[in-house]
Amino acid sequence: MSESITIDKSLSKADKYNRLLPQIEALVKDETDITANLGQICAALKYSMVGFFWVGFYMRQGNELVLGPFQGPVACSRIKIPNGVCGTAAQHKQTIIVDDVDKFPLHIVCSSESKSEIVVPVFYNDIVIAVLDVDSDSYANFDATDKKYLEELCKLVSYLMGRIA
Repeated sequence: MSESITIDKSLSKADKYNRLLPQIEALVKDETDITANLGQICAALKYSMVGFFWVGFYMRQGNELVLGPFQGPVACSRIKIPNGVCGTAAQHKQTIIVDDVDKFPLHIVCSSESKSEIVVPVFYNDIVIAVLDVDSDSYANFDATDKKYLEELCKLVSYLMGRIA
């Protein structure tokens, strides 16, 4: 098992993801505990990508999203669907990128340091079972490149969660 992630900070965003995703896959492939895997994924993202202030998963329980493994300051423990960026992404079953969280209707302030956000749903049999939430302390930190690669990562998360279901 690989126990370190190595990413050259001078690479382009796409190149960082291209190097990071195979390392994450190697890191989690032999571990069967989903909590351990999600925690590793959060740490790998937070410490490999520039401006990732908070990285975490919210797990769906009925009509709520409940805080799962994360890296960053303390966070909201529960989010009702469709509230906030996370609840909206879960309800609409699509990735949402917000350049300025203060301008997003029904934004839930878990940290005043968060300025922009991307939320990616995790699916199992076309049902949203979790969301990956990434916040930045810079405005407009996320783009189509993040969307592409984080959606790819969430397919791996779906597989990981599915193999224990």
